[in-house]
Amino acid sequence: MSDENRTAALDGVNPGLVPQRFLYTGARMPAIGLGTFGSDHVTADEIAEAVKGAAAAGYRHFDCASVYCNEDRIGPAFKAIMDGGVAREELWVVSKLWNDKHDDVLGSCQKSLADLGLDYLDMYLVHWPFPNFHPPGCSVESRSPDAKPYIHESFMRTWRQMEALVEAGLVRHIGTSNMTVPKLKLLLRDCRIKPAINEMELHPHFQQQELFDFVRANGIEPVGYCPVGSPGRPERDRTPDDTVDIEDPVILKIAQRLGVHPAVVCVKWAVQRGQTPIPFSVKRRNYLANLQCTVSEPLTATDMQAIAGLEKNCRLIKGQVFLWKDGQTWEALWDVDGEITPP
Repeated sequence: MSDENRTAALDGVNPGLVPQRFLYTGARMPAIGLGTFGSDHVTADEIAEAVKGAAAAGYRHFDCASVYCNEDRIGPAFKAIMDGGVAREELWVVSKLWNDKHDDVLGSCQKSLADLGLDYLDMYLVHWPFPNFHPPGCSVESRSPDAKPYIHESFMRTWRQMEALVEAGLVRHIGTSNMTVPKLKLLLRDCRIKPAINEMELHPHFQQQELFDFVRANGIEPVGYCPVGSPGRPERDRTPDDTVDIEDPVILKIAQRLGVHPAVVCVKWAVQRGQTPIPFSVKRRNYLANLQCTVSEPLTATDMQAIAGLEKNCRLIKGQVFLWKDGQTWEALWDVDGEITPP
């Protein structure tokens, strides 16, 4: 164990004290995870070290994806964690199907399992509902000539393959990501195995109350990415109208009173609200503070009410590269009028 991991073990959090979410299957999922997307500004090896350090600090939930291009480095980190005495059953490991593999779900899952060095995944998600490939790191203006809209029949062919993974024992649960209420309604109507989670952008300036309420009402747990407003997101994902959660006066005032970083307030709010945040950091002081806040004194009802009033409808991850027609704006991806955008 490195000096950093040994230090983390000394001032970490007992994993048994971390809040849990109960899925409709009865399984328990830690109510905070470590995100592992950072390949645009940190190396895969740095992320693997953060996974080891986070596990030593008390994390048991890790959110991975094939498109992050680091699962082959995270795999040895998981082996080191388990060799160090953490049982596989104590870990909650998520991976995701990338857009160019909607027709080869089994192959993609097997590749992630091999890279991660695991026999099964606790959760496997369809990363985006659009089968539209784009090169890593491309600009938001990039468009695939083969881009397609959401076609429910095509998505269900992918979902049937996802269900087969559960039946084969390769994954314990399946879920969705970046979905909308209209799309989820169709999926719930037609699926044999319903999604256990929906991963979605959630932070104080983008609370998605309608979608949040819908998934909870249907026994689906909301998992929130960008929980602190993603201040480290790539420059290509920034637009002039974006707001900054951790600079909001309400968040700053609460953070000052508690003596914590404003990001910690966002994470704390997320857990108390009922979503599962997956903040990313390779810095021990950051991921440790995020974990510690889940077992400390809760935010007051006044705090929670104040943060609930911060909604600015500020979507940060707009997904422009998945558009399929000239002249479209990113809103077409998100069914903002309550109907699936037609082809």
